[in-house]
Amino acid sequence: MPVSTRFGQSPPPAGEPPERDTRAEEPAAVGGREGGGETEGPGEPDESAEPDLVEPEDPGEPIGGPETSAPEDAAVPREAPGPDDETPVGAEGPRPEETPASSAVSTVSAVSAAPTVPAAPAGAPGDRPGPPDGAPRAPSTLRTRLSRLSRLTRRRARRTRHPRLALAVRRTTTVLAAVLVLGALLLPNSFVALEPNRFARIPAEAVIGTVLLLCLPRVPRLALAALFGTGLGVLTVLNLLDMGFTEYLGRGFNVVLDWGLLDDAQSYVADSMGGAAATWAAVGAVGGATLLLVLMALAVVRLGELLAAHRERAARGALLAATVWMTCAALGVQTFGVPVATRSASGALEAQAHRVVDTLRDEAAFAKEAKADRFGATPAEQLVPDLRGKDVIFTFIESYGRSAIEDPVMAPGVGRALDSGTEALAGAGFRARSGWLTSATYGGSSWLGHSTFLSGLWVDNQQRYRTVTAGDHLTLTKAFAKTGDWDTVGVMPGVQKAWPEAEWYGLDKVYDAFDVGYEGPKFSWSTMPDQYALEAFQRLEHGRERDRPLMAEIILTSSHQPWAPIPRMVGWDEIGDGSVFDGIEASGEKAADVIADPTRSKEEYGKSVEYSVTSLTRWLERYGTDDTVLVFLGDHQPLARVSGNGASRDVPVSVVAKDPKVLDAIDDWNWTQGLKPAEDAPVWRMSSFRDRFLTAYGSTSHPTKG
Repeated sequence: MPVSTRFGQSPPPAGEPPERDTRAEEPAAVGGREGGGETEGPGEPDESAEPDLVEPEDPGEPIGGPETSAPEDAAVPREAPGPDDETPVGAEGPRPEETPASSAVSTVSAVSAAPTVPAAPAGAPGDRPGPPDGAPRAPSTLRTRLSRLSRLTRRRARRTRHPRLALAVRRTTTVLAAVLVLGALLLPNSFVALEPNRFARIPAEAVIGTVLLLCLPRVPRLALAALFGTGLGVLTVLNLLDMGFTEYLGRGFNVVLDWGLLDDAQSYVADSMGGAAATWAAVGAVGGATLLLVLMALAVVRLGELLAAHRERAARGALLAATVWMTCAALGVQTFGVPVATRSASGALEAQAHRVVDTLRDEAAFAKEAKADRFGATPAEQLVPDLRGKDVIFTFIESYGRSAIEDPVMAPGVGRALDSGTEALAGAGFRARSGWLTSATYGGSSWLGHSTFLSGLWVDNQQRYRTVTAGDHLTLTKAFAKTGDWDTVGVMPGVQKAWPEAEWYGLDKVYDAFDVGYEGPKFSWSTMPDQYALEAFQRLEHGRERDRPLMAEIILTSSHQPWAPIPRMVGWDEIGDGSVFDGIEASGEKAADVIADPTRSKEEYGKSVEYSVTSLTRWLERYGTDDTVLVFLGDHQPLARVSGNGASRDVPVSVVAKDPKVLDAIDDWNWTQGLKPAEDAPVWRMSSFRDRFLTAYGSTSHPTKG
C-alpha cells in the first residue's frame, strides 16, 4: 500500500516527475486559511503554512527514485539580496509579474525541483542514522533559503500594498537623517550664536565624511558610519552643555572638572522646584542624551547606505562640494554675515582638547603657586594689629553683582535700597567706602568667589578649589584665628551637609542650616530668610557677652536664584523661630513662573538684592557697636539671562565702620563714599583684596616660597 503524503496524495511512481501542486495558486493559499476563519491582508502569505516536502516511499531510497535528478532548467530559489547588493531608494517595489501568490508558487516549485542526494543504505556502518519512517527529508539549506524567501516575500508584500506610503516614509527618513547630521555639524556652542545664518554653510566634515564612506566596502563603511555618528552625538551633547554653562556660569563646559556640577544642578532643581521635578529633569537629560547618540549613529548609517547606492552621483556631488568649499574658504565668501566654508565641528573638538590640556597643565602650576604666600610666615602678633579689639564681619550677598546697580531694570530699586541704607547707617554713626572687585566666577559656583576673596589666589575652577583647600595657604579669616585674639565663627545657612573647609578657613564654630533653630519655610533654594540668619547670629554670637572680639564669616542666601518667592522684612521682635514667614512664602511668586521669563527674572532678582541689602544694613543699624567693622560684597554676577550677555564679572564691595581710623586706613584706595560705588570707582581683581586688606591694617609681609 503506498505511503500517503501530508498532501493526502500518493507519490508518483519512481522515475516520473512529481505532479505539480497547484494549490499554492488557489485563492486560499493567498488570502485565506484552510477551513475558513480569519484572512490575512491581500498579498500576505500565511506564515504558518510553510510548504511541505513529499516523503519517499522507502527511507532507503532517494526522493523521486534512485536515478532521478533535477532537470537543467528546474527552478532555483532566488536568494535575498546579499550585503553588497545595493538597491536604490524607491526601487525595491515588486516586479510587474511578481505577486506574493506567484512568489509562494515559485517557492514550492523550487523545493520540489531541487536536486537530491542519495541516502546511504539504512544501517550502513559509520553513517548517521536516517530519519524515522514517515519523517520528511529536507536539506537544512533548503529550509534556510525558504525562510529567507519567506521574509523577502512578506517585505515585498507590505510595499506592494502601500507603495507610495513606503516611498514617502523612506524619503522622509532620509531627509530627517540629513537634517540631523548637518544640524549637529553646524550647531554652535552658545545661545548667542544660535541663529539661522549659522546653518546656511558648508561643513568640511560632511565632505570628508562622504568621501571616506564612498571609498569603503559595506562592513567597514557601516562600522565607520556608526562610529562617526556616535562621535557626532557626543560632540552635540558637549555643545549643548557648553550652551548651558555659558548661559549660567559665563564659561564653557570642562570635561575634566565639571561633571560633579551636574549633581549640584540636580540638587538646585530639587531645592527650587521639588524632588519630582529634579528626578524627571535627570531622567529626561540622560534619556535625551542616549536617544541623541542612537539617532545620530542611525542617521549617519542611513546616509552612508544611500551614498553607496548612488556612488557615481554621490562622488560627483562630493567633488563639487569640496571645490565650492575650498573656493569659498580661499576667497572668504560670506552669507548673512558668516563664512560659507566652515569647520565648526572639528573646531569645537579642538577647543575641548585644548581645554583638557590646559586644565591638566594648570593643576600642577597652581599647586606650586598656592604654596607661595606673601603672609605665610608672618608671626601672629604682626597680623592685623590695627584691628585689635574690633568685631570684624565678612559678609557675602549671593549674586550681588554690578548689574544690580547699573542695569536699568534693577538699578532703581537696588539704588534706593543702598541710598537709604547709607542714610540710615549715617544716622547711627556709621560711614562707608565702596569699590568694585572682579570675581573669579560668574552666575554660580559661589564657593569659588568666597575662596578667591579670602585666600588671595585666583580660584576659578573646581580643581583649583580642591587644591587650595587641601593646603595651608593663609586665608583672611584664618589670619584672625592665627593671632589667638579673636573668636572665629561662620554662619552658613546654605550649608546642608558636612563642610570640611571650615578648618581651612580658620573657623572655630560653623552654624549651618540646621544649627540656628529655624522652623519656618524654605524660600525656594534659600533655606531661610537673611533677616532670620542675621538675627540668629546676633542671638548666638554677636549679642553675647564675650572675653574676646569676634571675627565672623556670613553668607546670605535670599538673593540666590530662582528669586521666587522672596521674603519680606518683619519686625525684629516678631522673628521668633521663623514661623512668621509661613504666610509670606505661601503668598509669594512661584519659582517656575519666574525662572522661565527673563524680564520677570530681572525684576525679581533686583527685589531679592534689595531685601538682602536692607536686611544687612538694618541689622547693622540696630545691633552694630562702636567696635563693629563690616565688610560686605557680592560673590558673583547673576546668570547671563539676568546680567546680560557680555556683562562684566564685577561685584560691589563696601567697608563700613563707626571708628574713623578704620576708614582712614583705606583712604588711598580711592573708593566711593557710601554703599553704592561710582561707575568709575577702582576695579581690582578679587584675589588682590586679601593682601591689600592685611597691609592696610598693619600686617607685615613674611613670604613663603612655592
